[in-house]
Amino acid sequence: MLLLGIDIGTSSVKVSVVDAATAKTLASTQYPETERDIIALQSGWAEQSPLQWWADTKQAILKAHASMAYDPRDIKAIGIAYQMHGLVCVNKNQQVLRNSIIWCDSRSVTCGNNASEAIGQEKCLSNLLNYPGNFTASKLAWVKENEPDIFTQIDKVLLPGDYIAMQLTGEITTSISALSEGIFWDFKNNEISKDVMEYFGFDEAMIPNINNVFTSHGEVSKSAAAELGITPAIPVTYKAGDQPNNALSLNVLEPGEVAATAGTSGVIYGVSDQLDFDRQSRVNSFAHVNHTGQQNRIGVLLCINGAGSMNRWSKQLAGQHLSYEQINDAARAIPPGSNGLQVLPFGNGAERMLCNKTIGASMHHIDVNIHTQAHFHRASQEGIAFAFRYGLDIMRQNGMTPQVIRAGRANMFLSDVFAHAFVNATNVPVELYNCDGSVGAAMGAGIGVGYYKSAKEAFKQSEPLVFIEPTQAVLYDELYNDWKQALEMQL
Repeated sequence: MLLLGIDIGTSSVKVSVVDAATAKTLASTQYPETERDIIALQSGWAEQSPLQWWADTKQAILKAHASMAYDPRDIKAIGIAYQMHGLVCVNKNQQVLRNSIIWCDSRSVTCGNNASEAIGQEKCLSNLLNYPGNFTASKLAWVKENEPDIFTQIDKVLLPGDYIAMQLTGEITTSISALSEGIFWDFKNNEISKDVMEYFGFDEAMIPNINNVFTSHGEVSKSAAAELGITPAIPVTYKAGDQPNNALSLNVLEPGEVAATAGTSGVIYGVSDQLDFDRQSRVNSFAHVNHTGQQNRIGVLLCINGAGSMNRWSKQLAGQHLSYEQINDAARAIPPGSNGLQVLPFGNGAERMLCNKTIGASMHHIDVNIHTQAHFHRASQEGIAFAFRYGLDIMRQNGMTPQVIRAGRANMFLSDVFAHAFVNATNVPVELYNCDGSVGAAMGAGIGVGYYKSAKEAFKQSEPLVFIEPTQAVLYDELYNDWKQALEMQL
C-alpha cells in the first residue's frame, strides 16, 4: 500500500508518497518552489491564508502524481503535519472567516499575560504546563476583543492541520496533542481547560471532536478525491504539529530522546515522562504524539522564531540570484567568529525563550574595512547556532541534558558551517538522518491505519547518514559567551 504525507509549512507545502512495505519514498514535491510570504499588516503580526494552504496542497499533490512514479489509486492512507500554534476560524458552513494568525505572530502576548495573572501563574504551570502566552487560545481571545463581528460567526476553532483535514474529508477533529499546543488542555484533570475557556469566555462547542493522533480523522470526500486524482474514502489517519511529527520521523519517542530542526524557526524538542514546565515558560511542554492519559510522553519544546528566517534574509540581501549553496560556500571561507561580527537573529516576532520580548535582529561590532557579505552570512549562521545554545542551556536548567541530538539533513543542517557551529556551540553530537516532515506524516498515516504496529516498527530501517562530533567546543564556548553579552545588553 502507498501512504501520502502532507506537511503544511510556513514557506511551502511538501508532500511525499511512501511505499509502506519498503518505507521507500517514491515521490517528494513541494509547492510553491519559492518561499511563500508571511502577511504582516502591522509590526509583530504574521498571517497566512488557509485557502492558499489548500491551493498549495492540491498543487503539490498533483505535482507528485505527475512524476508517474506510482499509481495514485494505490494510496490508502493520508497523514498531515503542520505549522504549530496557528489559529483558523471557520463558520457553520466550514468557510474561513479570516486569515490564519500563525505561530510567529506576537499581537496576543498581552491577552496571554492577562490570562496568566487572572488564572494564576502557578495554576497555569501545574495544569497547562505553560503560560497562555501568544499561543492559539490567546490569539482567539485577540479576535474576540478586536474583531467581535468575526468572533460571533465562529463555529469551530482549528489548527492548520485540522483545516487541511477538513478540506479533504469535510469532517473537523482535533487531538489532545493539538489542544495542548494551543494551551486549551488541562493535563492535571485530563480535560479541556475550564480555566482557559471560562476566563476568555469561549464556548466549549468551538472545540472539535477529540480523537487520538493515530486514528481516522475522516475519509476523503468524492469532491476532494476528484480534484486530487485519488480514490474517495481514503482515511486521514494521522495529524500532528510539525515538531512532534519531526520527532516521530526521527524515532524520538521515549524519555531522554531529543530532536532538532532548523527551518523557518529553530527547534529543540526533547521527550519527558514528567509533567514538567519552565517556571518562566521560556520553553514549552506539550503532549507528544504518543502521550496518553495512562502514560506521560511530554514534548519539551524550545522554539527560536529567528532561525532560517534570518538565514533567508541574509540570502535576500545578497541578491535572489544566489543560491543557499553559494552563500554557504561564501560563509565557509570565513573563519569561526566571523572576524568579530555578531548577529542576533531575533527578527521574527516575540521570542518565547526571551520571555516573549521582541528585540529584533541586529548586527554588532561591524568593521566596514573588514567585514563583507560573506562575513554576514557566517555571522548569521553562527548567531542562529548561538541562539540554540542559549535555549538549550534553559532546557538543561530544567533537567533536559541530551547526549546526542537527532536532526534531518535538511534546511539549515544542509550547511556544514551551521551544522558544525551548532554542534560546537552546544557541545552535543548530532546525528543527521534522511528525514522529511511529509515523509514522517506518511509514516504516521501507516501507524494510524494499522499497517505498522508501532513507531519503532515503522522506522526500524532508519539509520543516520552523518554523525558530527564537537571538535572546537572550547573556541565556540568563548565565541558564544561574547555573543551572549551582546544579547544581554538588548534584554
